[in-house]
Amino acid sequence: MTQAARESVDLVIESPWIVPVIPRSVLLSDHALAIRNQRIVDIAPREEIANKYSAIDSISLKTHVLMPGFVNAHGHSPMSLFRGIADDIPLMQWLEERIWPLEGKHVSSEFVRDGARLAMAEMIRGGTTCFADMYFFPDEVARAATEVQMRVQLASPVLDFPTVWAANAEEYIAKATQLHDDYRGSAVVYTAFGPHAPYTVSDEPLRKIAMLAEELDVPIHMHLHEAAQEIEDAIAKDGRRPLQRLNDLKVISPRLLCVHATQLLAEEMKLLAAQGASVIHCPSSNLKLASGFCEVEKLRQAGVNVALGTDGAASNNDLDMFGEMQLAAMLAKGVAEDASALPAPAALEMATINGARAMGLEKDLGSLETGKMADITAVDLDALNSLPVNSPLSHLVYACHANQVTDVWCGGKALLRNGELQTLDLAAIKQNAMQWQQKFSETE
Repeated sequence: MTQAARESVDLVIESPWIVPVIPRSVLLSDHALAIRNQRIVDIAPREEIANKYSAIDSISLKTHVLMPGFVNAHGHSPMSLFRGIADDIPLMQWLEERIWPLEGKHVSSEFVRDGARLAMAEMIRGGTTCFADMYFFPDEVARAATEVQMRVQLASPVLDFPTVWAANAEEYIAKATQLHDDYRGSAVVYTAFGPHAPYTVSDEPLRKIAMLAEELDVPIHMHLHEAAQEIEDAIAKDGRRPLQRLNDLKVISPRLLCVHATQLLAEEMKLLAAQGASVIHCPSSNLKLASGFCEVEKLRQAGVNVALGTDGAASNNDLDMFGEMQLAAMLAKGVAEDASALPAPAALEMATINGARAMGLEKDLGSLETGKMADITAVDLDALNSLPVNSPLSHLVYACHANQVTDVWCGGKALLRNGELQTLDLAAIKQNAMQWQQKFSETE
């Protein structure tokens, strides 16, 4: 093909290794990606790409592996400002004695805006391009994500009781529906319903959410079977486990994201698989709050889609998907007492395509395939902890750290270039975080 006949593309990225995630376990050597209009138009050997395309911009990486951007399938981004403020106590005490009182004092649109920006900066620097978020003032997170050009699915919270965001379940649901209407055409903001948990949302709002989710074609994102106390309280209240109640209310479907799910019976795993629901595994948070163990391998064997989330930095205490992925892989082996449980390719899928699938976004996100959005993370393997490079895919799961991420693209747009944030003001983010810490200390 002559120089003049080459197709024009916006960006070509060459790398020694590419892990596309789909097909599973594939490692491409000395390949390149061609990107046009935010999407991947070709993945092929670098010479073939060079001969076929004329790129406006071209990047040649020498020691990197390219992978899909992480999909962090559960979190509360503004709570990054509460990092380290309520450690070493169990879930209900953590919520009732520390987090809810703190939120009552401090949560505002400004708090959410500053906390979300802090979280997005951390996530981008760790290779995340898309995250699911459940918190008050989701409109502020939507605005921030639009400015930053990072993808977010906002699970607008729904509770029975009043907060600074809404007075009752009806108002929460109305605001969630309005947010969906406001961002229907957005390229980076997606929406969902976020009923907090079975113990904070009554039957009638759950019925309405199930109906509206079907009507609007959006997911339902919910903390579910997070700890043993939740199950005990539910049985004491009406004789049913929470999942049984949700099934009776017809909430369980492919739209349902069951966050945590540390307390599942075998028949409940079968129910989730049969109904097509997903489980979002948050291993660090589960361990830190002593909530229990999500039996990932049993869920996978039952046919349940299992994705990965960090949860919020108030209970993790970071948003590092590399650390979460490694912990998930190790923990799955220990819980199953089987070293072959959750092998590296499956762990990487949990952190990428499975999250996209849970959020209903797998047609566009979660893997490096022709036609998908160019959401790409570059990880430098020229680090002592990842040398020699015997297996780039294995290293991503078992050896790499977030600080090895050098470049991140979302829809082909650079969010991180050579380790520097491109769409966020790091100095301002740090300054705002320090100011919030001062406010917290003044009200303690």
